[in-house]
Amino acid sequence: MKYALVTGGSRGIGRAVCIKLAQQGYNVLINYKSNEAEALKTKALVEENNVDGVLLQFDVSKKEEVESVLGGWVSANSDKVIEVLINNAGVRQDALMIWMNDDQWNDVLGSSLNGFYHVTKAVINGMLTKRYGRIVNVVSLSGTKGMPGQTNYSAAKAGVIGATKALAQEVARRNVTVNAVAPGFVRTDMTTGLNEAELKKLIPMQRFGEAEEVADAIMFLASPKASYITGTVMHISGGLS
Repeated sequence: MKYALVTGGSRGIGRAVCIKLAQQGYNVLINYKSNEAEALKTKALVEENNVDGVLLQFDVSKKEEVESVLGGWVSANSDKVIEVLINNAGVRQDALMIWMNDDQWNDVLGSSLNGFYHVTKAVINGMLTKRYGRIVNVVSLSGTKGMPGQTNYSAAKAGVIGATKALAQEVARRNVTVNAVAPGFVRTDMTTGLNEAELKKLIPMQRFGEAEEVADAIMFLASPKASYITGTVMHISGGLS
């Protein structure tokens, strides 16, 4: 029974990916941290495609929660295979470095970088044993070029990019690929507070992207068609670089 795991799957890009995975016949493990109402909506949308949607509530930044909830599911479902992992969970807490506090730094690095480590560690052995797996990490343009006011977010996403490239080399022989997508400005809850009218002037395509457009790119990298692509970062930014 094929399963895919999406962290931060309750809304935005995560929800769009969950739906597209379901459309491709995957049963979907939907991770969320706290918003159960939105997670249930995603589960319902997934199950419209005649597959199972399973809610897993845990904070990706907390090793104990990942081991208890995700590790517990893996142990209890030895007949089921997680073929695809989408590390999408992450938070933004923007501030200039001079004003940034320790919590803003630790929370942002915890959700993206530590979350990547804890969750990937929990599922990669199964992929290596089965000699097949697809890992796609959702990073950001901030991680490739840096953004003022996002020292924490840029550091976290740049760290995941480095980890993507390193892990890809470690597991390639076992037919496990590890790639990343780097969205620019995409219309989600995380960009609600931004001045879209002004920011889109910086984008060659003159618009924000949609979550479904990012999800389509993720789905390609998560598919058998991307079998010779690993260690790459795909920019989805409307030409902004």
